[in-house]
Amino acid sequence: MNKFLPVVFCFILLSSLAHSQDFTYGENSPEELGMKKYNIDTAARAVVLNEYGKARISDDSEGNIRLSLDYHIKIKLLTTKGFDKAKVEILLRILSNSEEEASDIKGYTTYVDDNGTHQTVELDSKSIFTTKENKYWKTVKFTLPNLRPGCIIEYKYTTKSAALGSFPSWKLQDDIPKVNSKYDVHIPAFWNFNVSLRGPLKLTKNTAEFEKECFTWYGAKADCSFMVFQMDNIPAFVEEDYMTSPKNFMSAVYFELSDYTNPNTGQKIKVSKAWTDIDLNLKRSDYFGSQIKKKDQLKPYIAPVIAGKTDDLEKAKAVYAYIQKNIKWNKITSTGSENVRKALDSHSGTVGDINLALVAALNAAGIRTEAVLLSTRSNGFINKLYPVEDDFNYVVARANIGNETYMLDATDPLLGFDMLPLKCLNDQGRVMSLDKPSFWIDMLSLSKQRKSQTSSYNLTLQNNGKLKGTIVTYYNGYEGYEKRTAIKKFNTQDEYIEDLDERLVKTKILSLDITNLDSLDQPLVEKMEVEIDAFDNLNHNKLAFNPFFFDRITNNPFKLNERNYPVDKGMPSDDRFMLTVHLPADYVVDGTPQGVAMSLPNKGGKFITNFEAVGNTFTFSNVLQFTKSVYEAEEYPYLKEFYNKVIATEKAEIVFKKK
Repeated sequence: MNKFLPVVFCFILLSSLAHSQDFTYGENSPEELGMKKYNIDTAARAVVLNEYGKARISDDSEGNIRLSLDYHIKIKLLTTKGFDKAKVEILLRILSNSEEEASDIKGYTTYVDDNGTHQTVELDSKSIFTTKENKYWKTVKFTLPNLRPGCIIEYKYTTKSAALGSFPSWKLQDDIPKVNSKYDVHIPAFWNFNVSLRGPLKLTKNTAEFEKECFTWYGAKADCSFMVFQMDNIPAFVEEDYMTSPKNFMSAVYFELSDYTNPNTGQKIKVSKAWTDIDLNLKRSDYFGSQIKKKDQLKPYIAPVIAGKTDDLEKAKAVYAYIQKNIKWNKITSTGSENVRKALDSHSGTVGDINLALVAALNAAGIRTEAVLLSTRSNGFINKLYPVEDDFNYVVARANIGNETYMLDATDPLLGFDMLPLKCLNDQGRVMSLDKPSFWIDMLSLSKQRKSQTSSYNLTLQNNGKLKGTIVTYYNGYEGYEKRTAIKKFNTQDEYIEDLDERLVKTKILSLDITNLDSLDQPLVEKMEVEIDAFDNLNHNKLAFNPFFFDRITNNPFKLNERNYPVDKGMPSDDRFMLTVHLPADYVVDGTPQGVAMSLPNKGGKFITNFEAVGNTFTFSNVLQFTKSVYEAEEYPYLKEFYNKVIATEKAEIVFKKK
């Protein structure tokens, strides 16, 4: 699988000092004001006219060392769809000893009024507000005023942080095009960062020069490296279905702290470590290793859960269900826990609380279980060149029973045993064991994780021209999880059935039975008695209908001429149905869809339809199968054409007439 390849920059610092500066705030050229569309991308809803950032480590007025970022951007909003760019959110961390802050926020909107006069409206400071998301994050929000198509918005702000190791990355590419994006970076020699560029686009300008004694702190002095990253005429990044985080593929610059020297003591501290260092740190830490070791504390909780059970798999399932039921996820994602026993007693906890409690509880039951650190699909891929614990944002359990391993996440009460949420199926995870070195596992090759749906239609043509009969559908694996989630959103099954009946076109649900709704390890089964008004043209002698009553594919999810990133479905899928129709004695089949059998290269999937008639009964079967979790960018044209053929095939009708 092709993933981003970080390019590490080895800078040669020149003796001369480079000069770079921000663009002038509040100046708009006649060309910018008069722009009706962006000629390079005429479909763009907005375009960044200029973007500038300056990041540096320096001391503030109170003598504290801070990492600051000055951010400044000017955007032309070409259509109403571009108004989303006027809604600004600045995400800030709440640290243990301080909070990140945003200051010097200002902005304006320039537009042409109904009289053809240019008007400028400043951002009101009263429209800037801060929302605390949770105990770790807060967000500063504001929206630029007086928006209309053709207006220009501009804003700037400064952020400051005590987290000196978290140097701000710079997103060169966005979902709208940019005319210019420039990032100036000043780093004192006390701190050494590994710098990497992701994405396929090349920098227009990339320099590194020398600033003498740019940093002074209580007598400690250091020279600085001054780096410039600039890109011009940047195309918009177009998102499509079936992809992981866009930041995996967008062009951007990232920084990872390698080591630093304490300006006060002169002590050199290495941050970029080997996995052996991270393993040791995690095993000894209060928030990770110490929590997993609490199996003895959890034995009193687990003993009655596994009482009378002799089979290890049966024990593991019982413990898993117990943790699922007794700790409710508080919607906070984490990799560690303050206290797993406390989470169990309070019946609430983070991802780390729940799944580290699961690891400890399974070990207490005699099931050898490890924690697996991973990065979710929205969080992006892990940079494996430099092991950094903070790259991970999620943790799950890996139980070992006999020769089998089982991946477990107890945060969702509807997830079956040995099933992970789709968000966790991303690249690789790191298995953390207390008694052996950690190692990588491929999260996408979990062979037992798949979606499967099988339906059987048994229908009879009535004298009124409607089809009446039974539809039975089996939802297996992740398909069952998604169906259970959809049903549980309603207060009762009757409410779910009523909503489904309203949404189904030309179909009336006469009755519906649901089996195994709460039996997570069994297929969920829906049995419906229905009456379907399926015919597009109805007369006395001839009837025609499309056999794809439900989930018919009408739109191709792949529309790009070329896609430079993989198609990531997360797991294989298998969708099939068989339709059996019983005709009255005076009807015969007059026209049928032509049978289709096509497949993707490299055994990537298949689409098969088949029609058979015996007497006054006919059957129509359909199979749509994708056997891979990930399809590489070079397979994209085949997938696109495959969907085109599926859509064309599913337009076909079955026709029958009176004898």
